[in-house]
Amino acid sequence: MTALINPIQSALQQMQEMAAQATGGSAPVGNGNGAATAGGFASALKASIDKISGDQKSAIGEAHAFEIGAPNVSLNDVMVDMQKANVGFQFGLQVRNKLVSAYNDIMQMAV
Repeated sequence: MTALINPIQSALQQMQEMAAQATGGSAPVGNGNGAATAGGFASALKASIDKISGDQKSAIGEAHAFEIGAPNVSLNDVMVDMQKANVGFQFGLQVRNKLVSAYNDIMQMAV
């Protein structure tokens, strides 16, 4: 089992170092048992989900404003914003699917 974990830890450490170099920061430090902190990834994921949610709320608000006849809201703007929100949602859904798939692959490697 240790032979399987060491390459995974090594690959994880290399990925963290590459990410740190790309962002100009320092790589996350492990907690001693091989598990690394994932604060950078978690915060980026949360920010993306918050943006998707904000775009959807904004598009729904604009659609509602158009429905009640607000003079400064055009149908073109409503449709474009709804499509932007939809594309963002579809992107987030695909990222979720890839994360679940990667998690399942890693769990099967341990067996």
